[in-house]
Amino acid sequence: QVQLVESGGGLVQAGGSLRLSCAASGRTFSSYAMGWFRQAPGKEREFVAVIGWSGGSTYYAGSVKGRFNITRDNAKSTAYLQMNSLKPEDTAVYYCAAGRATTSNARVYEYWGRGTQVTVSS
Repeated sequence: QVQLVESGGGLVQAGGSLRLSCAASGRTFSSYAMGWFRQAPGKEREFVAVIGWSGGSTYYAGSVKGRFNITRDNAKSTAYLQMNSLKPEDTAVYYCAAGRATTSNARVYEYWGRGTQVTVSS
């Protein structure tokens, strides 16, 4: 079992920045790829970014590429999502997830956090 807890969400003005954290406990964190997903009200959950187990591979959704940066610190069992130049359309609940593959497919991920709310005001 892997337990994931997100933090760092909040209210920010458009153009601002936030840094989300995902703290993991349980089985070996470094064995898992870590993904970030988001779900806005009335919309389906969507892929945001993923980082491979070593940190050597990263992939982003087109809507956030160039603005968001995913990293991880295996020594701290924590993944991060640095979000810059935030837009109102980035407003959503953000979830981190752990899985065995570096993929945008949410069904592949085995473990999920409960999410953290990000609200971007215009």
